[in-house]
Amino acid sequence: MKFSNKILSQTLVQLCLDKGIDHIIISPGSRNAPLTIGFGEHPQFKCFSIVDERCAAFFALGMAQQLQKPVAVICTSGSALLNYYPAVAEAYYSDIPLVVISADRPSDYIDIGDGQTIRQENVFENHILYSANCVEGEDFQVKNETEVNIALNTAIELNGPVHINVPFSEPLYHTTENQLVWPQNVVPRKNTKTFEEDFFSYAEIWNRSEKKMVLVGVLPPNSVEQRFIDQLSKDESVLVLTETTSNLHDENFISAIDQLIASLTEEDFKKLQPDILLSFGGMVVSKKIKAFLRSFPPKEHWHVDSKKAYNTYFVLDKHFKLTINNFFAEFLPKTRKIDSEYQNQWLAIKTHRLQRHEFYENEIPYSDFMVFSKIFKQLPQNIQLQLSNSATIRYAQLFDIPVSAEVFCNRGTSGIDGSMSTAIGAGYASKLPTVFLTGDLSFFYDSNALWNNYIPKNFKIIVVNNGGGGIFRILPGEKDSQLFDTYFETKHNLSAKQLSEMYGFSYQTIDSEDNLTKRINDFFDSDEGPALLEIFTPSTVNDKVLLDYFKYIL
Repeated sequence: MKFSNKILSQTLVQLCLDKGIDHIIISPGSRNAPLTIGFGEHPQFKCFSIVDERCAAFFALGMAQQLQKPVAVICTSGSALLNYYPAVAEAYYSDIPLVVISADRPSDYIDIGDGQTIRQENVFENHILYSANCVEGEDFQVKNETEVNIALNTAIELNGPVHINVPFSEPLYHTTENQLVWPQNVVPRKNTKTFEEDFFSYAEIWNRSEKKMVLVGVLPPNSVEQRFIDQLSKDESVLVLTETTSNLHDENFISAIDQLIASLTEEDFKKLQPDILLSFGGMVVSKKIKAFLRSFPPKEHWHVDSKKAYNTYFVLDKHFKLTINNFFAEFLPKTRKIDSEYQNQWLAIKTHRLQRHEFYENEIPYSDFMVFSKIFKQLPQNIQLQLSNSATIRYAQLFDIPVSAEVFCNRGTSGIDGSMSTAIGAGYASKLPTVFLTGDLSFFYDSNALWNNYIPKNFKIIVVNNGGGGIFRILPGEKDSQLFDTYFETKHNLSAKQLSEMYGFSYQTIDSEDNLTKRINDFFDSDEGPALLEIFTPSTVNDKVLLDYFKYIL
């Protein structure tokens, strides 16, 4: 086995190995040659080569999302590093452990006009948990070991992105058969948090409140123990609101928030207004629930998360710094059920809305709404469903999705960039077949994601192509103008067909309601390797169909 003769390279390789960080995504370059040699030559690392750094970082993010442990990305010096930033920001807000390792010039070469050189130290300052700035030379070995240990342990302990900047002087490609350093591995701390909360005082508030709302954001599948789900479900004073990305299911939960509240009157909102709002999980998709809770705030807002709490509704009273299962284990035994009509009242409205929803599905013309409805009804069991942002994730909130599906979406920053790269990385790391459902702009924006040698054979993409950013038609403003067509909706005539051919995907297309159900089923049943289904929908009826939906379900 060969080693790079650079001590810094060996330090990083050994510490990653000691901490179990063994999935390494490498983008090509020269300055990072010592790292490429160090990780690539070691048999205990699983290394991947992805050219486009932005795609590489999101691919790593998808892997870390599924593996639930840090994945490292390595790049050369210069602007290559900046292409990681969208994924770094997503990892920061989605609590995903991403380890960014950037090769750099020695400090003497910065700002003197040398090629591929920028100011790399602390470049992610506002969206990083830790920045380790190493210094080349044996005299700095203790400092470097300390910095790398802190960075890697931070990623492990706090589930977020860290940046390790590593300068290398030339020559870069020299190797040795000897390990030159044995860095001290500072073992990550175990969570030994003791419960110091005064749960009894909060339980007293809970026990005298007739309207308790539990709002759940993004959660990995199987995050909450079933016994706690059952207890919340059976409490008539508790109304649980979930989203597609909550991966939490119960017949007494409200899983389509916008469907419930979109058409409520001010009087209805006052009835829905909770005494207590208990929130947990990550970002919430629904803008309507945010607007409601800001206009009709609860008397108490408590958030449960071992790491952070956002004051999303401007009335945050308490942050319980615990995992949700630890919180429920301590808190729920101290609570009691009380008589209340709160849950039953809103579940009755939910039942009515679902009936109207079904009627509406049978009346609408061929549109995005119809297509998404058919897709979600026909999804196979036991899949991983990756959703792109913008219209796709919002439509997903309105339909039932198989309980067996594990649902993911990059909701940290809610950007359309990198969602396909994330899905491919997640698909590679998951044992489940993966379906990536996306709009056309998100697909084309991240089309370099397909420049990837690691796409699983059971990976399927569905592109709903309405010829532009159709979601902007739903927003207020003038729609019939060249300005709108060019700068908001960004109309185009692109197709995914040529990309599918270039990257070896089987390609199918649908452009009308004829045999829609059968052709979607045929697509899911095919098993000839990676496949792409492009469904063309009209660009001008989708906004009316969606807006009319919320009027119809009253």
